[in-house]
Amino acid sequence: MAEGGYNATLCNVDFEDSIESHFQDTVSGGAFVNNERLVRVLVENAPGRILKLEEDGALFYRTSDGKIDQRAFGRQSHKRTCYSGDRTGGEIMATLIDLLRASNVRFIKGAAVDFLLDGNKVTGVAAFDPEGAKFFLIRSKAVILTTGGGCRIYKITTNSFQGTGDGFAIGYRAGAELIDMEFIQFHPTGMVFPDSAKGILVTEAVRAEGGILLNSLDERFMEKYAPDRMELAGRDVVSRAIYREIRAGRSTPHNGVYLSLKHLDPDFIEQRLPQTVEQFRDLSGVDITKELMEVSPTAHHIMGGLRISEKTETNLKGLFAAGEVTGGIHGANRLGGNALADLQVFGYIAGHSAAHSSFESSLGKVHDKQITQIHRAIISPLQPKQDGKRPSQIRHELEELMWANVGILRTKEKLTHALKDIQRLKSTPLEIGNHNTTFAYEQLEALQVRNMLIVSEIIIKAALFREESRGAHFREDFPETNPSWRKNIIISKEKIHTVPVVVF
Repeated sequence: MAEGGYNATLCNVDFEDSIESHFQDTVSGGAFVNNERLVRVLVENAPGRILKLEEDGALFYRTSDGKIDQRAFGRQSHKRTCYSGDRTGGEIMATLIDLLRASNVRFIKGAAVDFLLDGNKVTGVAAFDPEGAKFFLIRSKAVILTTGGGCRIYKITTNSFQGTGDGFAIGYRAGAELIDMEFIQFHPTGMVFPDSAKGILVTEAVRAEGGILLNSLDERFMEKYAPDRMELAGRDVVSRAIYREIRAGRSTPHNGVYLSLKHLDPDFIEQRLPQTVEQFRDLSGVDITKELMEVSPTAHHIMGGLRISEKTETNLKGLFAAGEVTGGIHGANRLGGNALADLQVFGYIAGHSAAHSSFESSLGKVHDKQITQIHRAIISPLQPKQDGKRPSQIRHELEELMWANVGILRTKEKLTHALKDIQRLKSTPLEIGNHNTTFAYEQLEALQVRNMLIVSEIIIKAALFREESRGAHFREDFPETNPSWRKNIIISKEKIHTVPVVVF
């Protein structure tokens, strides 16, 4: 789904770039709370993984001498973002799908609901297939969790409808440790109209190719907030700047700001940003080569997640994780272009780690008592009930309260209010209709809502715990970055505590 690009030190455009520079940019961009060992793994392995993608058939834009082209992205000291127009993620995804189709990988339809456990070891997955509302188990020597993010807990988001944070919640219930869950990245530029398109990503590639931000007074306002980097400042800085311009009354008719490419050659825009041109033309009737885009921040990426080692191991035996469901790599603020690199580098490592683990282990026990408990937890919200709220109602309330209280600017008062509301929603009975259909959509949504409430509660508890502002976490009641808070917050079912930052 990612559009903008993939960061790798190839030095095809900027010959002065280096692995060390990518490392420093990532750590400073993450406000110095990244796990530096994970960052080192990321930056050292990203070049090799993109070259492997190219070998497997992925097509990236080229320089005049035929090498992979690279563009500038926010808060980076060199041009290191490889890209395929503004549909880079789609190109990578198509390549990987082709590889999967040519492999002997078996696909099983269904939604993972909980892990099967034998003590501290994950021995499989309990799952629910909405087609026929079937409950089933999959036993396994190793499990890789790659369920992505969960920004659907917010009213306005770039995430797909399935981005409900299921992996965070499933891991948490099993006893996994989560790290950095207070750090939620709001992408500076999402569409604001029509309502059906609100929150859809307007890629950072637009600003990377020369797009500028203007308020309703035609002022290029980033001169006030980040005069050195302007529109290519960190996403946290640009998002807060836009939010403040809107709050100060200098917004556009649809309560955003303007993003302009009008000063650039139309042919250049069509060539470098074809998907964005098509996106605005089809969804809002705007020709971005001649007209201004209206944009505002949108919930985009959860920097936190399951705590992993350099081999993608979690604190649960047999459970490995990669991608946005993990935390620690990006610190308090992710650099644009590092997510696709993260997926390829740590996805590859997770595959090898899980395979090696499975060679050395046997299938763990499956306990009848646990299966019964999981089955009851699944079946309970699936029974027809009255006098409660439908899953869609609870989901809507959650999205509204998270956007209003746990967004770009936070306070203890707002966070506490949101926590109380979520605890109320958790205790609200679910009303499920008795639908004789072949696809149990509302039952599936009930399971998703349960996960969304858990993830939201974890985020708020971490945000209350961190009494400072750092990266994407901005507390208006603690607006300064406190050096004594250069540490990570760990949350598990048992406790919430801090640990020192892991340095390389």
